[in-house]
Amino acid sequence: MLLAAILLAGLLVACGSDDEGSGEGGEGSSKPDKLVMGFVPSQDAETIATTVEPLADELGEILGIEVEARTMTNYNGLVEAMGAEQVHIGFIPAFGYVIANQEYDIEVILKSIRHGSSTYKAQYLVHADSDIESLEDLEGKRWAYADATSTSGFLFPANQLMQKFDIESPDALTTEFFGETVQVGGHDTAAIAVYEGDADVATTFDDVRENLEEEYPDIKEKLRVLEYTEEIPNDTISVIPELDEELVQEIKDAFMSFNDDEKMIGIMNDVYTWDAIDTAEHSEYEVVADTYERFGDSVSLD
Repeated sequence: MLLAAILLAGLLVACGSDDEGSGEGGEGSSKPDKLVMGFVPSQDAETIATTVEPLADELGEILGIEVEARTMTNYNGLVEAMGAEQVHIGFIPAFGYVIANQEYDIEVILKSIRHGSSTYKAQYLVHADSDIESLEDLEGKRWAYADATSTSGFLFPANQLMQKFDIESPDALTTEFFGETVQVGGHDTAAIAVYEGDADVATTFDDVRENLEEEYPDIKEKLRVLEYTEEIPNDTISVIPELDEELVQEIKDAFMSFNDDEKMIGIMNDVYTWDAIDTAEHSEYEVVADTYERFGDSVSLD
């Protein structure tokens, strides 16, 4: 199937870029000598890699252990790296977390807060002068999205469209409903594709345009929001099950302390537009797990 092939290709690229492994936290080691913290590219990967270095340094200082920040190619790469114990702490969006939990017992410990909320919506972006006025008008158009396992970039919009138009499968959506689909790797890249005329619609988190205003000052004038999805639980900080429980609690406490550290929260905001950090429970992500049931055959990490 097309979607499965896209995912497999992304997974091979991601794993290929990270095949050296961390060499830490192997089987039976619950307190590694170095913690590896993984990120995925909601924006330019090199920008994230540079921005999060102070965050890793501060976390390492608090925990008294070396912390390495590692930016993965995509969501699949991060989940697989955590499953292989090459990454111990992952900044994983909701859908990626559900897969990671089902495949590798990855545990959510914290969640993001944005604008005072622990949930958000996905948005459909079209060009301001586009003749697209409704979701019905998307048929036959070019769709740009970040990643096929992105909660807001793909899964929730796809689920909404499949339900609205009685489309049987993700493959039918991407090959029969849309005229062309392209997986571009990041939410900002998807929005820019519409801005530059390379796509008719992009699905992103709300509101990715704010991250792009410095480089594209007129982006809110050039791109308009066509529609939103239902509420989605915010992204997570999750850990592998092999970590010592005491260490996990120390990690939680360290991140929660960043709420009182203007510099650290500033970094979190720069990377993923987090305004605060809060504790999280698996039950909050059941709505995402329900969506996964519909997409499971197409987005399995096997």
